[in-house]
Amino acid sequence: MSLLQSRLQDWKSRVFLAYGRRPYARGYLSYRRIQLHDYIHKSLPPGKLSDGWGRWLDERVVEYPWFFSRLPCTPGRLLDAGSVLNYEDVLAHERLRNKEISIFTLAPESECYWHRGVSYVYGDLRNCCFRDDYFDWVVSLSTLEHVGMDNTRFYTHDHSKNECDPTSHIQAVLELRRVLKHNGALYVTLPFGRPQNYGWLQVFDSAAVRNIVDVFQPASSRETYFRYSPASGWQLSSPEECGDARYFDPSQYQIHQGEVIAAEAVVCLELRK
Repeated sequence: MSLLQSRLQDWKSRVFLAYGRRPYARGYLSYRRIQLHDYIHKSLPPGKLSDGWGRWLDERVVEYPWFFSRLPCTPGRLLDAGSVLNYEDVLAHERLRNKEISIFTLAPESECYWHRGVSYVYGDLRNCCFRDDYFDWVVSLSTLEHVGMDNTRFYTHDHSKNECDPTSHIQAVLELRRVLKHNGALYVTLPFGRPQNYGWLQVFDSAAVRNIVDVFQPASSRETYFRYSPASGWQLSSPEECGDARYFDPSQYQIHQGEVIAAEAVVCLELRK
């Protein structure tokens, strides 16, 4: 980013803080980009997060720090199942520098970092082209909720991907397990709370999360929950405290000041094969 672009982003961010502080208000995207750049490199502290953690931002502000706090520094092969790492600031993270990264998603995106050695493969997560036991780590942040749903809204122009099969994410879980090495780890995040089908994504409850874990049959597993509130931002939580959390779809619901843009709660799963 040039100096001029950086200053413009900063100015737009200040406009958001001065006049909006509401998702999608003027300057929101600039504010989000600047804040995420900082949060990506923050260590996720044990226990309570700092007051106001990620206030006015979506769940990426906890998903990225959670993932990088769990990912080892050692070299190896990593699969990004869903292309959530495909951003310059994210790929620059120190924990990715010695990794052989493959990004698997439905269709090409505007940003491409082949010059960093990143490999891009396009297809359906329910039918991966990789051989068995290939990756040391697989990461799939906020992706499984879209599998088998209407992906023509944002992600592809392929009309065959306008589906309504809210159970087919299980096949994707089996595929991600298949391509993972023995002792490898799968990192998954999902919108959590009141179960609901929005057509283009779904929200998972405790029963659905348990089904994913049971299907994966992990040697060990770890679940972490986060919930957003206007007063304290994102904080560590529990499945019981997140049970009534909602998903705010801006196409169906007017987002007001203080509310989160997307998931009100997320579950983060670390499943070891």
